[in-house]
Amino acid sequence: MPIEHARACLELEADAIRALIPRINDQFAAAMGMVLNCSGRVVVTGMGKSGLIGKKIAATLASTGTPAFFLHPAEGIHGDLGMVTAGDIILAISNSGETNEIISILPTLKRIGAPIIAMTGREQSTLVQNADVFLNVGVEKEACPLGLAPTASTTATLAMGDALAVALLSARNFTPEEFALYHPGGALGRKLLLTVENVMHSGEDMPVVSPDKTVKEALFAITAHGLGAVVVVDSLDTMLLLGLLTDGDIRRSLEKGHEFLDKPVAELMTRKPRTITKDKLAAHALNIMEKNKPRPITLLPVVDSQFRAIGIIHLTDLLRQGVV
Repeated sequence: MPIEHARACLELEADAIRALIPRINDQFAAAMGMVLNCSGRVVVTGMGKSGLIGKKIAATLASTGTPAFFLHPAEGIHGDLGMVTAGDIILAISNSGETNEIISILPTLKRIGAPIIAMTGREQSTLVQNADVFLNVGVEKEACPLGLAPTASTTATLAMGDALAVALLSARNFTPEEFALYHPGGALGRKLLLTVENVMHSGEDMPVVSPDKTVKEALFAITAHGLGAVVVVDSLDTMLLLGLLTDGDIRRSLEKGHEFLDKPVAELMTRKPRTITKDKLAAHALNIMEKNKPRPITLLPVVDSQFRAIGIIHLTDLLRQGVV
């Protein structure tokens, strides 16, 4: 029986969301227009479970390009309504449309002059009568078998909030880079904001040799810098990239003897290695490393528009920054 109740809960909540699709109508478009033309912020308010859903909707709006915050209606009664200005828009959430705390702040909101979007399940309610736009999130029944706990209704409300946020995101042509700007501390932000220039080794930290140096000398440079490779350039003045010599190249050659250690680097280096420019995303560098054929690589020389070596980036640099 509990398993059947769980399945019935998901069916009812899925039905509640499907029922919202025809309600993406003129009222929804009007709500979008109000928000897009808003000079202030979207102030989301709701009590109890509606308030918890409201906090998530406010957070989603704020992270997708629509300035928003949550106002607790009970706190609003006691002074927090001072946060609201005439340039803001109110998104008031109440399943019944008669929540006392919400109804209590309506007169002040009307006096301030902030337009109101009502997100409720009852068209004939005090909230809708005092609102400028009505978003219908009503459900036929709650998923709770007792018909008491807000379940399908809160799911529908959350889904409608997501629909509004996504529609606004699309209308604003909101980009992944803008999204990352609001999430600088997360892994997503690091992937979308971190560039090769931010993590590459350059200047004295970049191991570099000319092609006439011996493999032994190059090996000393590799060991000194601890990156497992050395960048080969035509000269230290022009820094034109010629190739890359890795410790893997040296280990594979040692299987045939050690005479090659006294030969010029030019005879052992990999010519025309995979490269990247400093303005590319660090995540793009990772993609090149992982997708390289016939086998993944762990290093990329960084070049400028004249193909001069200006740095090198290692897989471990990306790991430390949380790009992987």
